[in-house]
Amino acid sequence: MATSSDSDPRYANVDERKRKRMLSNRESARRSRIRKQKQLEDLVNEASSLQKDNGQLSEKINIATQRYVEMENANNVLRAQAMELTERLRSLNSVLHIVEEVSGFAVDIPEIPDPLMKPWHLPCPIQPIMASADMFEC
Repeated sequence: MATSSDSDPRYANVDERKRKRMLSNRESARRSRIRKQKQLEDLVNEASSLQKDNGQLSEKINIATQRYVEMENANNVLRAQAMELTERLRSLNSVLHIVEEVSGFAVDIPEIPDPLMKPWHLPCPIQPIMASADMFEC
């Protein structure tokens, strides 16, 4: 038995539009899935790249921190040595004061600056510190 849609041209036109719309929707859904898959792949690649960059930055931070600690330790040693040398100089100056008092001769006794409080007022000329940009590269 034939349905009215099989024989009626009005319904045939509606069925054809329905079929075309369904095919169009399927194609649109397929393109959407492909687009989402591409977006996901792009995000995964970006996340991987960012993790790699993060690892490199972390390594550079660790190296810089290690160098900072080493420099801080070296500075502490130099500060201690400066304090020790200042104390030795004070001791020698006190000996000069005693020699001056005992001998009666005037002895030129220099003032002792405090190198830790005012390092820019050191009695000796400061030698320039040579540095290059590549000494800070990792």
